[in-house]
Amino acid sequence: MERKDLAFSRSLGTLLHISSLPSLYGIGNFGKAAYEWVDFLQDAKQSYWQILPLNPTGKGDSPYQSFSAFAGNPYFIDFDILRDEGLLERGEYADMKWGRVETLVDFKRVYKYREAVLRKAYVRFADDAAIDEFIASNEWMEQYGLFLIIKKAQRHKPWMQWSEALRARDADALRKIKANYAADLRYHAFVQYQFKRQWDALHAYANEKGIEIIGDIPIYVSLDSADVWSNPELYQLGADGYPLEVSGCPPDSFAKDGQLWGNPLYDWDYLAKTGYLWWLRRLRSSFALYDVLRLDHFRGLESYFAIPYGAKSAAGGSWRPGPGRDFIDAVKAEMPEARIIAEDLGYLTDEVRGLLEYSGYPGMKIIQYAFDAREAGDYVPYKYGANSIAYTGTHDNDTIRGWSRNAPPECIRDTMEYIGISHRRDVPNSMIRLTLQTGSNLAVIPMQDWLGLGGETRMNTPSTVGGRNWRWRMRAADMEPKLSESIAAMAAIYGRGAGAGRTGGDDEDTGRSSGAGRSDDDNGDSDSGDDTTRSSGAGRSDDDNSDSGSGDDTTRSSGAGRSDDENIVEMGE
Repeated sequence: MERKDLAFSRSLGTLLHISSLPSLYGIGNFGKAAYEWVDFLQDAKQSYWQILPLNPTGKGDSPYQSFSAFAGNPYFIDFDILRDEGLLERGEYADMKWGRVETLVDFKRVYKYREAVLRKAYVRFADDAAIDEFIASNEWMEQYGLFLIIKKAQRHKPWMQWSEALRARDADALRKIKANYAADLRYHAFVQYQFKRQWDALHAYANEKGIEIIGDIPIYVSLDSADVWSNPELYQLGADGYPLEVSGCPPDSFAKDGQLWGNPLYDWDYLAKTGYLWWLRRLRSSFALYDVLRLDHFRGLESYFAIPYGAKSAAGGSWRPGPGRDFIDAVKAEMPEARIIAEDLGYLTDEVRGLLEYSGYPGMKIIQYAFDAREAGDYVPYKYGANSIAYTGTHDNDTIRGWSRNAPPECIRDTMEYIGISHRRDVPNSMIRLTLQTGSNLAVIPMQDWLGLGGETRMNTPSTVGGRNWRWRMRAADMEPKLSESIAAMAAIYGRGAGAGRTGGDDEDTGRSSGAGRSDDDNGDSDSGDDTTRSSGAGRSDDDNSDSGSGDDTTRSSGAGRSDDENIVEMGE
């Protein structure tokens, strides 16, 4: 089968999950701030908004561990929109204590209060036909609703610990559940219906503004999920429902014991016999939400690491062959124009590189890895081909400012020598510029890096649960015009501005830096776990925003209003 690269034009995007948007109600959502964010991206001459999976969060509040690969996260439904539609009254949600710190999601409070508010909206919803149509057009909906209902009745035990009848999906047992919990089934369908309506409206608005959405799809699903419970034949499970082997990564220089993810592994032989029907349904469902899709752990399609279930680490695992080209051919035949980004990070072999080339999908390049002695050299910036996506970092990396403070001295020395700078304080901004300079057609910068924030704002630290993982939120003041102007200027300089096609040479703002250009003394974060909110505002002086580490909840002001002279970056000084 002939391969065709579905290449991006030279462009720029920003990585920011929905949960990280500003909100008065504990977590970012599809409301007013999301539309303002789209406007900010347009002003910043961006073409793409990349997000993390929109599925309901599960273990550890991770969007990569969900109860469903198809359902949407009810946390993202905006209450104010429901109020405007007559389904809520403001007093039913606005006076609740959604969290103590503006810049951190309080998942415990969100979990505690959200369902009660949404159930009030459901009681007032009168369009039964809309719910009927939604259920009929989404074949996964009934099984997901049943899973949630039974799980709650079983005191949230994993489905493998349910009674034999429920675990094995006995027809009579499920019929009784449907009859006894009919209203709850419709409530869960209502929630998913509202999620889809609100997301579709936001997605359409983004497209109207010239912004396309890059979504994210984890290759694996959670063991305790509606997907595995309702389709056990798709996975390598024992008769008791528990996996025979689970997912992970082998030991390497980053993790001496490897990474033990614990997801059930697919029965690829069975899936191949079905023509990968479940996977194609999943991809179609995802492309109904996104314009572009990042496929997580692409290397697992060539071969995957299998770890005996119950092992304490990944050290005893071994490699198994994946579906390879057969899977790629099935996807291409079903969706020939689908734009997919292959997350090809981690342990790569010639076979994985060959599969990526065969697919035509762009791979990912992480600028932090270019100067890490533990990497094999695939990330040196001058090697980036056009059919690739360049990042300063992903949700699993430190922020570029945090990295510049915490990386080994030899990494920083090599970075400075490669870029041609003399001061460590210039590393963050210079690495953003280096990312934009690369030959990759698309460059994506996490919002934390545009803001110049430290390691305490990173989205996730792999192989850890809890703490600050998945909790960071920006403030509304961070979407300031001065920052969008700075980003737009950088996009123009490097030929990435949306619809611009300019070099930026005669633009008066082309010398402005993003917030990442701050020096180490600007905002010295001790990573002590304090909840101080740092401000945006590019190019502050070294003493503008020193962090006291006192643990208070002070919200500092944005840097708007400083003179343009404070924003000049002299590259290579």
